[in-house]
Amino acid sequence: MPQDGEKKKMTLVVPAYNEESALPLFYQEAERVGKQLTGVEIEYLFVDDGSSDKTMDVIRGLHEKDERIHYVSFSRNFGKEAAIYAGLENAAGDYVAIMDADLQDPPSLLPEMLKALEQEGYDCVGSRRVTRKGEPPIRSFFARMFYRIMNKISSADIVDGARDFQLMNRKVVDAILSMGEYNRFSKGIFGWVGFKKKWLEYENVERAAGETKWSFWKLLLYALDGIVAFSTAPLVLASVLGMLFCIAAFIAILFIIIRTLIFGDPTSGWPSMVCIIMLVSGVQLLCIGILGQYLAKTYLETKNRPKYLVEEQYPEKKKTQEAKG
Repeated sequence: MPQDGEKKKMTLVVPAYNEESALPLFYQEAERVGKQLTGVEIEYLFVDDGSSDKTMDVIRGLHEKDERIHYVSFSRNFGKEAAIYAGLENAAGDYVAIMDADLQDPPSLLPEMLKALEQEGYDCVGSRRVTRKGEPPIRSFFARMFYRIMNKISSADIVDGARDFQLMNRKVVDAILSMGEYNRFSKGIFGWVGFKKKWLEYENVERAAGETKWSFWKLLLYALDGIVAFSTAPLVLASVLGMLFCIAAFIAILFIIIRTLIFGDPTSGWPSMVCIIMLVSGVQLLCIGILGQYLAKTYLETKNRPKYLVEEQYPEKKKTQEAKG
């Protein structure tokens, strides 16, 4: 904690994967906004998620010019969730902000976020997009459906359009780090930990440089991870489907017995029988798949593998070179 008269420190955690063209623009904009912040000192923590371009070279170059720039470089690509966790784990600031390097998380919101924490008594300030300008319509549709489904089947408070862009005090950061699961879904974790939170709304901002790393397929898999991580509703669905088909089968058996006693035993109807068999088999495979997803997540948790491995880091840590699950 800072002593009387000392400025508090704000750490900007910036996950980066193949962002060599965006990082200089981000640093320039963050520096411009940082001069508007009073009472805090900014430091940067870039997390290179195993980039295959010159992202790490750019980070080293920025570090040579500004020693407030710290960094963690992974041995390979571990994903954004691991990068966020590594950033929070290595952030030393009294306040910690998570921001994307592509400037889709506007640094210009930081002064208002800081004001909410210091003057309005909030523990965390989140950001959400109120428009999805520039996104493909089908992607926007499925995103909205995902948020609706998650809020109905999960206890985590996930706001439509919520971004990973958050400014938190140390209490919230420690609470998030205490959730040490290997399979992480940050949007759900941010909502699950609670605390007094304020949302800032803004219109969608397109990338300043580079291309998005999130394809529709990756977003779909990420959404499924979120559902499995924060809800058991799919397991309930599998159980309900099983009961419904058992009831339907019992009714069908009674119908066949009664029809046979009254009208005999005609042999026609094999096409409908094939369709019924395929339908039931499909439902069975669906339920097995749902069970498999939960079993797979449990399997990964019990292996207790590290969430990430560090290849290079500044400042170096003698003992914590990896985060264990």
